[in-house]
Amino acid sequence: MMTNLFSSFDPSTSSSLSLNWLSSIIVFIIIPPLYWMIPSRLNLLWINMMSILHKEFKTLIKNKNYKGSTLFFSSMFTFILINNFLGLFPYIFTSSSHINFTLTLSLPLWMSFMLYGWITNTIHMLAHLVPQGAPSILLPFLVIIETISNLIRPGTLAIRLTANMIAGHLLLTLLGNSGSSLSIYLLNILIFMQILLLTLESAVAIIQSYVFSILITLYSSEVN
Repeated sequence: MMTNLFSSFDPSTSSSLSLNWLSSIIVFIIIPPLYWMIPSRLNLLWINMMSILHKEFKTLIKNKNYKGSTLFFSSMFTFILINNFLGLFPYIFTSSSHINFTLTLSLPLWMSFMLYGWITNTIHMLAHLVPQGAPSILLPFLVIIETISNLIRPGTLAIRLTANMIAGHLLLTLLGNSGSSLSIYLLNILIFMQILLLTLESAVAIIQSYVFSILITLYSSEVN
């Protein structure tokens, strides 16, 4: 029985072992057989989508020596997208609605970009702290502001994905819990609203995984 509204997002299924996080690796069981089958329309659609993402990431990186880094960002987009969609199915844990999942993705990537940039392109990273054409009297304040904005980037990435995923799920839960006390007429309206919200959540799952991947790609292009 659900003791409070947020208990549906509790990752613990027992006191000794949390099996809910296994939903994050279901993708590794489902997707590999696709590579051993004759290409279907779904497979061709997926290949075309990855090709479009590759071209867009290649444009954002703006570096001829990207050497397959677009494959990494495309794979991250796929991983986040599938985890977002898995949370829309009944009785499947939404791992992307937890800050420890999203922060685990954003923090190591941001840290690696920062270390690489400051070690290999120190002058470029220092120049990036000062906007071009800024007044000299504002330079100390601008450096502080740019430094703070760089430091909070992994947190904003993680919170953006978590907040957008958990908001729609909470709304679906609230509306679903009120269904038992409604009349037949209002229940039909509620079901229609739930379908619309589920469609909206499907769009949010795609958009948020795309935004996360695009922002990470932009952060990586700044250190080159």
